[in-house]
Amino acid sequence: MPMDAGDIERLIKESFPDAIVDIKDLAGDGDHFAAHVVSKAFAGKSRVQQHQMVYDALGGRMGGVLHALALTTAVPKDG
Repeated sequence: MPMDAGDIERLIKESFPDAIVDIKDLAGDGDHFAAHVVSKAFAGKSRVQQHQMVYDALGGRMGGVLHALALTTAVPKDG
């Protein structure tokens, strides 16, 4: 069963309440998404650590219910 973009955003925001999350369904199939996540929680973390934090927020759904996620992360420009 595919995931809904709203579910992905909700899971991320549960772990990162300050996050600005932009989700796009790349193929229209509920299996291939792109996500851009901006959160203060990423400050001082490497890009790999930031991505792992988001994958952890998704609770093991990557590779299962959520087949593919093109992920970009960032720290807010205002600190």
